[in-house]
Amino acid sequence: MSDRPDIDIQEMGESLGKELLSRAGQVSSRVQEERPLVADVLESDDAYLVVFDAAGIEIEDVQVRFEDGGVEVRLDRFRDASEEFEMVFPGRGLTLEGRAELPGGDVNPEAAEATLTAAGTLHVEVPKVATENDETDEHADSEE
Repeated sequence: MSDRPDIDIQEMGESLGKELLSRAGQVSSRVQEERPLVADVLESDDAYLVVFDAAGIEIEDVQVRFEDGGVEVRLDRFRDASEEFEMVFPGRGLTLEGRAELPGGDVNPEAAEATLTAAGTLHVEVPKVATENDETDEHADSEE
């Protein structure tokens, strides 16, 4: 007889599978955190609208700033603990950052507004500064 303890091959396989999934999830999460968030930039006559994906984010965990002609965001999200489920694949990044360049022109970043939608997107609206030409055009339009 051998002095080796009995090894349950099925239990060892399940344990190894869970560990591999957990490690793969951690790698996936880190990759997502390293990759900058992409954004859509939309323009109207009086503002720019920058839209970032922000699933799982609460508004108090959003940081927005205007730097060097662009909108920069940092989003921190947290994983809610569950008594019913065990984390197997932690694949979502927890700290996400992104930057969107604005096409140009004068803007008023102090008047910018950030809104988190129910659909999980962050909308950052940055008003344009009216120029003398804009005001002259508006005045001419109102006289017609």
